[in-house]
Amino acid sequence: MSIGTMLAILGASLAAIAGIGSAIGVGIAGEAAAGVVAEDPKKFGQTLIMQALPGTQGIYGLLIAFIIMLKIGLMGGSGILDLTVAQGAAILAAAAPIGIVGVFSAIAQGKAAAAGIMLIARKPEELAKGMIYAAMVETYAVLALLVSFLMLNAIGL
Repeated sequence: MSIGTMLAILGASLAAIAGIGSAIGVGIAGEAAAGVVAEDPKKFGQTLIMQALPGTQGIYGLLIAFIIMLKIGLMGGSGILDLTVAQGAAILAAAAPIGIVGVFSAIAQGKAAAAGIMLIARKPEELAKGMIYAAMVETYAVLALLVSFLMLNAIGL
């Protein structure tokens, strides 16, 4: 396996690292949700929605990782391509936006979701407002996903 191919595989791994941020963010929101549900079990559905929001960055990272693996032949049975160092480095660089932004935005979104959960604890009718606060953080994860996707599509193999 060439160094270029190994760099591309490292890129797929870097993209998937966004899942770490999602795990942390979902955990932060889950801690807040458990406290609210302990006081009022009827709020489980509302808090679960809020807890799930930081999980999307992990999905975005997984999507980019799958695209990389398909692009280099690691999935699909067509055989792994022998990439040049430049090609592998380009794929690694394309994975960086979602890998890095995904970690930090998911953690920030978990904190925003936890605050939204506290809002629901006192005013359950304000679920939509809590969701909007958490969704604002999502914007940056979506932008990073778009950048990674466009960069990957521009790389000729």
